[in-house]
Amino acid sequence: MTGAMTAVETAAAVRSGDRSARSVVEEALAAISEREEELHACNTVLADAAIARADAIDAAVAHGEDPGPLAGVPIALKDNLCVQGELTTCSSKILEGWRPPYTATVVERLLAAGAIPIAKTNLDEFAMGSSTENSAFGPTRNPHDKARVPGGSSGGSAAAVSAGYVPLALGSDTGGSIRQPAAFCGVVGVKPTYGRVSRYGLIAFASSLDQIGPFATTVDDAALLMETIWGPDQMDSTSIPSRPDPIGAGSDVSGLRIGIIEELTDVEGIAPEVRASVERAASGLEGSGAHVERVSIPSCAYGLSAYYLIAPAEASSNLARYDGVRYGLRVDGADVAEMNAKTRAAGFGAEVKRRIMLGTYALSAGYYDAYYGQAQKVRTLIIRDFAQAYERFDVLLSPTAPTEAFKLGAKTADPLAMYMSDVCTIPTNLAGHAAMSVPFGTGVEGLPIGVQVLAPALGESVMFTVARAVEALR
Repeated sequence: MTGAMTAVETAAAVRSGDRSARSVVEEALAAISEREEELHACNTVLADAAIARADAIDAAVAHGEDPGPLAGVPIALKDNLCVQGELTTCSSKILEGWRPPYTATVVERLLAAGAIPIAKTNLDEFAMGSSTENSAFGPTRNPHDKARVPGGSSGGSAAAVSAGYVPLALGSDTGGSIRQPAAFCGVVGVKPTYGRVSRYGLIAFASSLDQIGPFATTVDDAALLMETIWGPDQMDSTSIPSRPDPIGAGSDVSGLRIGIIEELTDVEGIAPEVRASVERAASGLEGSGAHVERVSIPSCAYGLSAYYLIAPAEASSNLARYDGVRYGLRVDGADVAEMNAKTRAAGFGAEVKRRIMLGTYALSAGYYDAYYGQAQKVRTLIIRDFAQAYERFDVLLSPTAPTEAFKLGAKTADPLAMYMSDVCTIPTNLAGHAAMSVPFGTGVEGLPIGVQVLAPALGESVMFTVARAVEALR
């Protein structure tokens, strides 16, 4: 399986001619074939296109050309990223049969670097969920235990990397949708600084929160993918115009100041073994020369409440475009209003409807100031509290998720319990900062636990340094 080689190793072998890109792709397709029926990580497998691209890369190498830093590396794409001419569903019935007329900027950059998209992965519908059980195509299962969820909403991408289908995948993170499934599946997951990676071609959930980022088996692989996709993009007005500095390859934490966030480590519902993993990681970093202290970020306690007003409000606006006229599914009615209503009733799942209604209510006349306006004030407090913390610390630590992966169906009847899965990841999205999950230890069920490394905006370099140190301690 491709999981035996890292992305860095695979690209080096293909570029040197030691391995053919076609053989790498064939291994990946065999791995998918072997486990896909039981895991359901993929919505679409791009086998023919992947083989054709691999052959083109091999031909380039044979002619002495360098196909790029990701030459021949298979990669999975969350199925809310547009690829021209390929089915793109957001795991929703309402986009039935839709094939985008354009390709997302991140995918264009992957292709330019020699990567080979091999599958579109399953997700919670329109990225709204924490378990990948809200997909119109059925749930994805955790490769470590098929009775468990892989996390969400990018559960298909996390499972694809964890199962060894591919060494790399892309997901999107609105409130933890890369980091939480990375923790549950035992892989590395990165949410970059907001604006660091172009959102052009990402089908929107909540536009002020969404950010695309990598899944990988190692921190170095995640860094390679990060450096491939990030940078300014004229197609995204929220893209940061400055070109980022290289991440670097360091893991020396000597003299770095690291804070353990009290409100996220001690929040109700954190499993003892999760808390212990964070403490062990912190102790190891201290033993490596870092200065470690506990730090309070009081407004983090209100992050979950603020997020579940802001994100649904933005979703209710973004999803208004799915009207039965311009995209996908159309259910006929006596007039336009009835057609709209019937299309949305048939096309959207229960969780998406719940969030649209919540967001529309929060934005409605008479409630805007009390709900949406207050939530934005809390967001400002979170940004200020993080700014104060980063005056004292270079990076922060916390759990990624409160528990190890839970069983399929365990929280589907209780939305609030499901929402609590993102309690540790949401504050970073509200602040617009960078954060990543690194596997570190296992829980009482023997399933992976993730430690979250948080950094200030544009702080990816120091974040990756600490992440490498955590990885080495593991």
